Amino acid sequence: MTRALFIIDVQNDFTEGGALGVAGGAAVAAGVSELLARHRGAYELVVASRDWHSGEGDNGGHFATDAEPDFVDTWPPHCVAGTMGAEYHPAFTTDEVDVHIRKGQGVPAYSIYEGTDDAGDTIGELLARHGITDVDVVGLATDYCVRASALDALEHGQHVRVLTDLVAGVAAESSDAALAELGHAGALIATSIVVAEASGSAE
Repeated sequence: MTRALFIIDVQNDFTEGGALGVAGGAAVAAGVSELLARHRGAYELVVASRDWHSGEGDNGGHFATDAEPDFVDTWPPHCVAGTMGAEYHPAFTTDEVDVHIRKGQGVPAYSIYEGTDDAGDTIGELLARHGITDVDVVGLATDYCVRASALDALEHGQHVRVLTDLVAGVAAESSDAALAELGHAGALIATSIVVAEASGSAE
């Protein structure tokens, strides 16, 4: 078993005060940093993704530029490349991140599998290269990009755990539905205590 950690979109625009901020986003950022500080050795590979949208146009219909956003398929502008909103939240310490994935460059994108790293490699290629069989998923938002990334990881044959104390969603009802869907699809719905227990340092 070789495990990776997916850290999904812990960005300023998805945390409190951002363009699409979710309650608990800053706490997730801090919690992910604590997980890495205590249990970095649990992971062969740590990958962080970011939305990295174009500042021009509607990004393939993702940004609502001519009408009100429906907050399902169309959204207010967010995580525009080069802006503070696209940067990682300051409570998320990135020193232990091995790979940074950018997604949504001019197009809609929710899953980490839709992005690439600076060399143009996809997450699928990176996981294969490192022999990854298992993935833990944390980040923002539970009901959108965390859900999409975890479902894609399952589709690609990974054993997936979603750590519920290190995710936060747009709405409670849709987040609960996303976790139920992921559990039904084969993901283990757990908390970060499983990482501590596996490393023999549970408190």
